[in-house]
Amino acid sequence: MMSASLDQWKQWARALKTEVYALYLAYRDPRVPWYARLFAACVVGYAFSPIDLIPDPIPVLGYLDDLVLVPLGVALTLRLIPAEVMAENRAKAEAIMRQGKPVNRVAAAVIIAIWLLLAALVVVWLARLASP
Repeated sequence: MMSASLDQWKQWARALKTEVYALYLAYRDPRVPWYARLFAACVVGYAFSPIDLIPDPIPVLGYLDDLVLVPLGVALTLRLIPAEVMAENRAKAEAIMRQGKPVNRVAAAVIIAIWLLLAALVVVWLARLASP
């Protein structure tokens, strides 16, 4: 019984990874509206980012963002992207994932740049709060 449950979780995790990769592909599709592209970029960036809002070593809460925020972000993004565009990108993502994990160094660099930009903005904001 425990093994079936673990297998179901693994299958769900693989499906979520494929869906996030399909969102990445949809983000690059010119048929997707700009606001959906922006939201998709944020969701994909967060999902693939090694940095979490709640660090994973914190018991239970550490995985809460992975179990709640990412699926919620995916669900909200799917509402913004045309269904036919998502269907095409899902098929592409599944084909690519069957061949092995995709590696995109440009996407990794963009994710790192976004986190650095956010960190810089927080530092500037905190500096302004601290100044009289």
